[in-house]
Order: sequence, then C-alpha cells, then structure tokens
Amino acid sequence: MKKILLLSDTHSYIDDRIIHYAEQADEIWHAGDIGTIEVTDKLKATRKPLIAVFGNIDNAEIRKEFPLNQRWMCEGVDVWITHIGGYPKKYNPAVRDEIRQNPPKLFICGHSHILKVMMDKDLGLLHMNPGAAGKHGWHKQRTMLRFVIDGEDIKDLEVIELAGK
Repeated sequence: MKKILLLSDTHSYIDDRIIHYAEQADEIWHAGDIGTIEVTDKLKATRKPLIAVFGNIDNAEIRKEFPLNQRWMCEGVDVWITHIGGYPKKYNPAVRDEIRQNPPKLFICGHSHILKVMMDKDLGLLHMNPGAAGKHGWHKQRTMLRFVIDGEDIKDLEVIELAGK
C-alpha cells in the first residue's frame, strides 16, 4: 500500500502546506510545470520518492532531470504521467494513439489548472488532473490530490485545497 501526493503546476512556488502533505505521503508525483529546480529540491528534502515530468514552462535544467512522460507500475497499477495529456475523448494528439492502443489504469496530467478526476469508460482508465498548486495562472483555488494505491486498487481519494493565491 502506498499513499500518494499528486500535484502539478507549481510554477516555481512551494510553501509549508505543500511540504506538510508531502511529508505524510509515501511517494510524491508532480505532473509538470515545476518552474524551478528548487521546487523539486524541497520535495526531495522530505526524503520521499519523487516521480515528476517536465511541463511546457520548464527550463533545460528541469528537462534534463525529468522526462516528458513517466510510465511505471505502482503496486498493481499501471501509471502514466505527462504534463499535457488532455481528457477522456479529448486526449492530446501526442498521446492519443498510444493511450488507445495500450491504456494505463491511471492516466495523470496537469497543464489546465483545472482539478478533474474522471473515468474513461471506453478505455477502462482513471484520469486525474490535480489542478494547480502554485500561485501563477488563472485558477482561483490551489489544489492537490492524495490517494492510496493498494495492490490493484486506487482508493481514498482526497482533494486538498490550499490557501488561495
């Protein structure tokens, strides 16, 4: 069983509330638009494993450390994270063919700053976008997600609302 903290779109911002939740997790996943390497350095300082991808605003330093896509097995769940992935029925052309041919059980992206969790019934996958944890962007509420992966089950999903911008 693993407790996951999922965040995205920090845009160079990290605060004590994010770190508080990161310290409670078994793993931290970041779905891109990190902003500066200091953000991931602070997350790594919690000594929790960090899995991250770069986003469209991320510089060469971040792109050197983190890939565009990450796909792996967490417990019994096939997970795929990318920054710009789209949504069920509206996947980004860069991932559309692969996601249709070989869908993961959990597909995660960021980019939109819109918190959304939904099933893709056609592909049998769960889609998650944690919204934006940073202060840059048009969103009004900063959000993250936390959940548990227990074997093949994804459960105990919680929306974390952080202080506004």
